[in-house]
Amino acid sequence: MKKRKTTPVKKALTRGEFIKKVALAGAGFYIVPRFVLGGKGFVAPSDKLYIAAVGCGGEAENDIHHYASAPKKNAVVAFLCDVDDRQAKPRIKEFPKAKFYHDWRELFDKENKHFDAVTVAIPDHNHALVGLSAMQLNKHLYLQKPLTHDIYEARLLTEAAERYKVVTQMGDQGASCDGMRTLREWFEAGLIGDIEKVYCWTDRPVWPQGISWPGGKPPVPAGLKWDLWLGTAQYVDYIDNLVPFNWRGWWQFGTGALGDMGCHIMGPPFKLLELGYPTEISGSASTVYKGIFKEGVYPQSGPVSSSLKFRFTTKNGREVDLFWMDGGITPERLTEVDPGSNSNEVLGDWPGENDFEGCTLFIGTKGKVSCGWGGSHPRLLPLSLNKDVHIPEKYPRVEGGMDGHWWQWVDACIAGHGKMEVDSPFVGYAGPLTETVLLGNLLLRSFNIKEKIKRNDPVYGNMEGYRFSGRYLALKWDGENMRVTNYEPANQFIKREYRKGWGPLSL
Repeated sequence: MKKRKTTPVKKALTRGEFIKKVALAGAGFYIVPRFVLGGKGFVAPSDKLYIAAVGCGGEAENDIHHYASAPKKNAVVAFLCDVDDRQAKPRIKEFPKAKFYHDWRELFDKENKHFDAVTVAIPDHNHALVGLSAMQLNKHLYLQKPLTHDIYEARLLTEAAERYKVVTQMGDQGASCDGMRTLREWFEAGLIGDIEKVYCWTDRPVWPQGISWPGGKPPVPAGLKWDLWLGTAQYVDYIDNLVPFNWRGWWQFGTGALGDMGCHIMGPPFKLLELGYPTEISGSASTVYKGIFKEGVYPQSGPVSSSLKFRFTTKNGREVDLFWMDGGITPERLTEVDPGSNSNEVLGDWPGENDFEGCTLFIGTKGKVSCGWGGSHPRLLPLSLNKDVHIPEKYPRVEGGMDGHWWQWVDACIAGHGKMEVDSPFVGYAGPLTETVLLGNLLLRSFNIKEKIKRNDPVYGNMEGYRFSGRYLALKWDGENMRVTNYEPANQFIKREYRKGWGPLSL
């Protein structure tokens, strides 16, 4: 497919470039952005937030529908953007007044006077560039989890949110649910005691992983702008069955099971225990064999399953271990769960909904408590204890619970930076959480760092194989400086090189 004739943006727009573009932009009337009227954080004389949506299908559809259903009717989906006509078509039909673009760069360039917030729900590898460009236009930003593909990008977006003074929110709606407040109230009331261990697990991946890079050269589907879809990723020919979902299993585009559900499931302990950066990470991942003693090494794909341990030192000096498991691996069965019960349903299901996608289990010095992903529906263990819990509500609930996660962002944007709280701001929460989640991927990718060796097997004789120097280590992590301090090869996964014409990122 031919590339666009327009010159690609080589870096996210600076404020000076933006001001110049505003001066040259054509006339049109929707709303004048707040910062143009009265500086950063200025509250516009409008009670509506005009939103540009980058991404139209999947999670983007959910986001867009929540803005449209805001109880205060104070959000307007003014622009739609997607590289895939198949994903865009239903939203275009639903929002006929919203102007549509294929290229977010063209949208930002031509229409920046006509919207004041951006919502982004696209494949992980393009999150950072779109998000940073929006903030540099002084647009408030809602960005789906995980914030970014790389650790470095997460740090940069956190710094940008602080510099440009815009309202930011990560799309982990569980952070706004009632259960998160209930858990905090239980912890502060001393029901669980001091938390010593946390277990987090998920049913992901629910897409192919642990596989070789696809062969062949299938045609690009009609309506898909493949070059725009690739964006920051290094160029490869179109891959069948990659769009719109299975990209998650490939490191070039996605962030695997951890990236998909880590922010949802690790978010409650990260927020409630104020964990900060981990100091150490270790673990293991599944191996796949393609022959006798011949391991299939697929460095471009995430593993079939993994089990990781993050070690944290809390503010009061206590150590807390957080265990992550995916691909069907779960913690050791609790004696508090009836032997005839499905432990996933007991610990992590949403009652009456059979919606197990993940679970968080807290082990304290006085007791145990679990919840569904995002902190929803917390329950003490054994379950018989729950009927006697009468801890008064101390923290105000978000109107609409999980649904209110989108609505509180809209309200905060209209109020202006610093005027209202949101539950997943980049600074102090979503940024460091994303870095922690992506550290897990750094460890998993280090598992495939290899060198070819020859060895003599007592049964099969002389054989060729590999030595994997990055496996079964405890990586020491300097979170402040984003460095592994005891195994240098792992640091290659902190920051990737963007495709020519799409970067690098710069504040």
